[in-house]
Amino acid sequence: MNRRTKVVMGTVLTASLLTGGTALADARGWWPGPREVRVMLPDGQSNPAIANGVATGGEVAVYQSSGLGPTALNPSAPEGTPERYTDPALTEGAEGVTITEAQALVVLRNIKTNLEAAGLTPAHVITMKCYLMKPPGAESADYVGWNRAYRQYFANIDLTTHQVVPVPMGTSAPKPPLLANKARPARATMEVASLAVKGWLVEVEVTATYGKH
Repeated sequence: MNRRTKVVMGTVLTASLLTGGTALADARGWWPGPREVRVMLPDGQSNPAIANGVATGGEVAVYQSSGLGPTALNPSAPEGTPERYTDPALTEGAEGVTITEAQALVVLRNIKTNLEAAGLTPAHVITMKCYLMKPPGAESADYVGWNRAYRQYFANIDLTTHQVVPVPMGTSAPKPPLLANKARPARATMEVASLAVKGWLVEVEVTATYGKH
């Protein structure tokens, strides 16, 4: 390697390190304080569904739920079927509600109950993982139905106007959500081959933090 090549490579490496150092310095300005929770939201959106990420300070108390599924609240459906794990009262009057959506509504309500037992609410949720199974006869998991149910409990207050955003249930016209909540967790949703209980199509776990966001 001649001297000219070494100089060029050294210049490129130095520039790369300086650029990385600048980016790191900028990011440090975003780091949370010891008792702070900071949520990174997508740019240019007043009503995004989820966050890009979230950071918590070292003194923030955190609560982690277990994976929660739906409760068997439909005695008219056979045991072990997905329909068994729905609540007809939640979807009364709505049309076009999918089985995944109906189960997800029950799961998210169970999440709310779980959080309340720990002195929290869905507004305190910062991360969420959702596991979906495909309904019988379907080619893949019902992400659309899951997302509709999710908006009934999360990310349904416009961040610019601060107004509650009507959301659809099934194919019915949008109405006020079951729970008004501006929280937008950092979220992952994935299809899995099986869940712990026969008939479950949805399981969700969340992380929430104590204190103000």
